[in-house]
Formats: sequence, C-alpha cells, structure tokens
Amino acid sequence: MKKLLISPSQMALGEQESQIYQNILKQATEISLNLMAVKVENHPEDFLQWCYELQDIAKNRLNFDLLDDHQLPTVKKLQDQLTSAISFLQLKTLRITPWPVLAAFVEQHSEVLALDEQLKLVTYLADKRTAALKEMIVEDRLAFSGKHAASLDPAVYNFDVEWFSSTKNAKGFHQLLADLPGAFDEALAHIPAQGDVTEQDYQQFMIAYFMAFNGSDEKPTLAPATRLLAMRRPDVFTPISNSKLDALCSALGITKLNNRDFERYWQDIVLTVHAMPWFKMPTPANELEQQLVDIKALLPCWFYYVDKSTSENSNYLKLLNKPKRTTSSGGKKTVRRGKESAEILVDRALSDESIPEHIRAKRDSIIAEVEKGRSVNETISLMRTIFG
Repeated sequence: MKKLLISPSQMALGEQESQIYQNILKQATEISLNLMAVKVENHPEDFLQWCYELQDIAKNRLNFDLLDDHQLPTVKKLQDQLTSAISFLQLKTLRITPWPVLAAFVEQHSEVLALDEQLKLVTYLADKRTAALKEMIVEDRLAFSGKHAASLDPAVYNFDVEWFSSTKNAKGFHQLLADLPGAFDEALAHIPAQGDVTEQDYQQFMIAYFMAFNGSDEKPTLAPATRLLAMRRPDVFTPISNSKLDALCSALGITKLNNRDFERYWQDIVLTVHAMPWFKMPTPANELEQQLVDIKALLPCWFYYVDKSTSENSNYLKLLNKPKRTTSSGGKKTVRRGKESAEILVDRALSDESIPEHIRAKRDSIIAEVEKGRSVNETISLMRTIFG
C-alpha cells in the first residue's frame, strides 16, 4: 500500500494533477492505518489508473468494520475526490482524442454506462425535438426536460429520463414548465432543428428563456436550459449539471461557470467542445458509431466517472423492479395519470399489429385502468387473459 500511495510522486504529473494528488494524499493519511491493512497487487504506472485502483480500495476493499465513526466522513471525502479526479482526467483526454479512440472508449464501457438504455432515451426523443412542449403529454415533457416521476410507465419509458444531466432539483423551472410550456417553446424555436446553430440563435434563445421567468420569483438558471438545448440539438449542445461542473471546467481549462453564466456557456463549453478533433472530424465505422455522431455533443457526459452501481441505480430499473406498495387499508398504492396521458400511452400500445381487434375494442376500458395508475402492458395482458 505504501508503494501505491507514493507512486504518483514518480509520475510526470502536471500542475493540476499534482494538486489533485496532494489533496487525495491528505485524506488518505487520515486513514493510513486502515489502508495499510489492504493487500495491493496492482501498481498502475499512470495517474488515471492509479485513481481507479485507490477508488476501488476506498469503496470495496477497506474493512469498514475497523473504521471509527469519525473516519467515515474522511473515507467519503476520499471517494468523492477520486471520483472528481477520474472525471477530470477522462474529460481532459477529450481535448486531444481522435474519433476512433473516443468510440472505442464508449463501446468498452457500454455496460457500466448503461449505453443501450441511454441510447433508448435519445431515440425516443428523436421525433420530439421539434414538437411543442405545450402539446406533449406530461410524461413526454418530463422525459424531454430530464425529471423522473413515478407516472413514467417502464413499459413505455424503458430508460431513465435523467441521463444526460438530471434536472430533478430545479423545482422552480419544472413548475414554470408545467404552467407555461409555451414560453419555453418560444425559446427553443430560436434553435434551428437542422444545420448550423449560430451564436445569435443561442442569444435569441437565451433572451426568450429569461422572458419565461418574468413575473416569477424564480431565477433562470443554466443547467436546466442546457438540458432543453441538448435534447433539441444533441449534436450541438452539451448539457451540464452543477455536481459535475467542477470536473468539466477543470478539464476544459476554464474558470468554473456559475449557474447564471449563460454567455460563457456558449463561448467556453459549446465552442470548446466543437473545436475538439473528434467533434470536428468524426469517422463512424459502424452503425453504433453513426448513432454517436448524431448525438456527438452529448458524448462528454460519458466521460465522467461511473461504476457498476451507476447503471444499477437507473430510475427505470428501480421503477421496473419496485415492489407493489399497499395503502394502510391493504389496497395497492398507485400513481394516477391524466386522461390525455393515458389515452396517448394506450393508443401507442394498441398500434402494435399483434394486438387483436377485440382487445383494441376495449380501448376505453384500458384507458380507464391506465388512468388509475395501472401500467399499459399489465392492463392489456389482463384484458387478453379475460377476453382471450
């Protein structure tokens, strides 16, 4: 362990990496006796892999039974620092990474990234990029804007809508979006659905986005705006989240943005990403890579630190595997849906040619059950069991 802890001092670290190492070492020193009890056989020779090794030790190989209560915050801080360091180091490579290397990284990490699930999200939203938010059912609007809800039927939304920068904490934004979706439509209308997007287009979006908050106590913030932009044009806009902004800005070599830095977002994030070699000259070699080209501005989202728990903590999987809850009176607890949402979800399911005509004739009954909170698939299966 001692050899592992001191090995970065023998590496050719840059100024930022050296500072990161010193901060990590400070936390490790606080729990040095516990760390020394861990057997280490892997001694990486580069700093990124060193961070991964120490992160695995801090998460999975420490004997937590031997830690005092006052040491637990230190372990958590060490884990957080390593998570941020790995994100920074991986994002930093994007500045010089050619397309084949980037594509290989994504494919090699497809399992922990929940790549299939994330691609299902962008595929689902592909035909909604030009749709009006005010015309969407509530669930589709949540999927577009990045907020999970219990009403999202996993049979329809077979993905976590919070991939690509969750907006679940932007409560004021979501309240306004629910009340005045047309105001946000006016903002997004300034972003062309195809072709080049200019700085003037973005500035017009920004003005209209600010106008959506007029008369409200809420202040317009950057992160939810970038989520809307990224879902409108995933080939142009990279979404940001407050929790990961430190790593992104450090990796891009810029001063950290704050949640009102709309001007700097275009200059420092959008244009910087667009200038990277893989972004300017992507050379897709297969169908998967072509999918990646179509959403290339989202790709930095996959260079933050992830591990096995990341994909396992998908809100989609949690909802899919959620035990049936009961009320105090013993009945099943359900989440009601609006009639419009229920109708659209049912009609989508009934459009499947494999559904018999006599089941389609039960449309109104199916809608009534889905409106009460029953899943679409469950309701149709029940109807088929009853009526054949």
